[in-house]
Amino acid sequence: MRRLLVMLALLTVTAHALCAQPATTRQAPPAWTVIHCGNLLAVPGERPRGPSTLVIHNGVIERVLDGHMPVGQAAPQDVAVRFVNLSEMFVLPGLIDCHTHITFEYTRDVHLRRVQESDADAAIAGTVHAERTLRAGFTTIRNVGSMGDSAFALRDAINRGDILGPRILCAGRAITPTGGHGDRTNGYREDLFDIPGALDGVADGEANIRQAVRAQVKRGADLIKTTATGGVLSNIGAGVEQQLFDDELRAIVETARLLNKKVAAHAHGTRGINAALRAGVDSIEHGTYLDDESIRRFVETGAFLVPTVHAGKFVELKAQDEGYFPPPVRLKAAAVGPQIQDSLRRAHEGGVRIAFGTDVGVGAHGTNAQEFVYMVEAGMSPEACIVAATVNAAELCGLSETIGTLEVGKVADLIAVDGNPLEDIKELLDVDVVVKNGTTIKSN
Repeated sequence: MRRLLVMLALLTVTAHALCAQPATTRQAPPAWTVIHCGNLLAVPGERPRGPSTLVIHNGVIERVLDGHMPVGQAAPQDVAVRFVNLSEMFVLPGLIDCHTHITFEYTRDVHLRRVQESDADAAIAGTVHAERTLRAGFTTIRNVGSMGDSAFALRDAINRGDILGPRILCAGRAITPTGGHGDRTNGYREDLFDIPGALDGVADGEANIRQAVRAQVKRGADLIKTTATGGVLSNIGAGVEQQLFDDELRAIVETARLLNKKVAAHAHGTRGINAALRAGVDSIEHGTYLDDESIRRFVETGAFLVPTVHAGKFVELKAQDEGYFPPPVRLKAAAVGPQIQDSLRRAHEGGVRIAFGTDVGVGAHGTNAQEFVYMVEAGMSPEACIVAATVNAAELCGLSETIGTLEVGKVADLIAVDGNPLEDIKELLDVDVVVKNGTTIKSN
């Protein structure tokens, strides 16, 4: 009887185990992949190579060969090889967006949603936005500001391979003064929230500012975001000029440097842009009212402008929609929106280094490539636009040794389109193939 009971127990455990198995399991792709490219832009800024063969081993580019090398000659013998035929397509590195808010998307009722939705809601929304972004051809993004821990959890889940999404660099919460653009309590009753502090990124004075920077790194930040000036979408009538003192901006940069982090500075107003550049930030986000001094300081320091015309167009359009924005926001949106594209034009003509960024979240995720169209309208060549979204963006992210080009030793992040985006940038509005870490994510 005892033996029978043991056998029944074992059968029951086995049955439960079998039932627990998924109906289908995802098999890992072969360690070796060979891709035939119709035309390969391996290094944006240089001439395309023409027909080429990429040999990928464990997600990293092992060889870049001229012509369409037979699979048996391109990869080692007696190994499983996956073959991807892009021999009729134009192939280039995966795109990089240096300014996103991946767990958030602006809507008419956003101020109500902020007191209704939780960090869990943001995390779920982020998974949707992340896959949409990746399928649009953006294999890496910087997430420059988000509430709670959802963006960190999303970044880590993508890195583990649990869900689909781009590689994410997270800034945590923006370092901002009380009532500044990053203060999430703006426009709400005082009793709805606790007084924000260092973990929320809200701080005044050098000592508190240093604590706030350290707190974001403690939370897991890959970079530091600060709001050097007021912002359009913060519900406060404080304008868009400088809101952090010069010594506070210096304290942010000094502390970030001590902790080996780069600094991205949201800045619209001229004084704030120039103060942030004097402090030594790595990038200015938006740069709406830059002047000749700004351009000179950009060139001297090597800082990047991340233009975000995409967001400027969005707020300009919505400012015309009665009731879409609260009155303080609508006034700023109507003034700032029309200026950003012209600032990009002036910066580009002045020799400022441009890194691609959209501010999606303000505007819909997955529409990131529309920024390319706006950049060309501002006077940039398609080639310069692609360089901004690959080589320059990788440098700003501190990932030039890993991504940004398709060279030996780099991660195999690439996209493919039917036409030549160097001739028509709109080809990037509809990416046909996306490969991240050597794995095909999307293929038409």
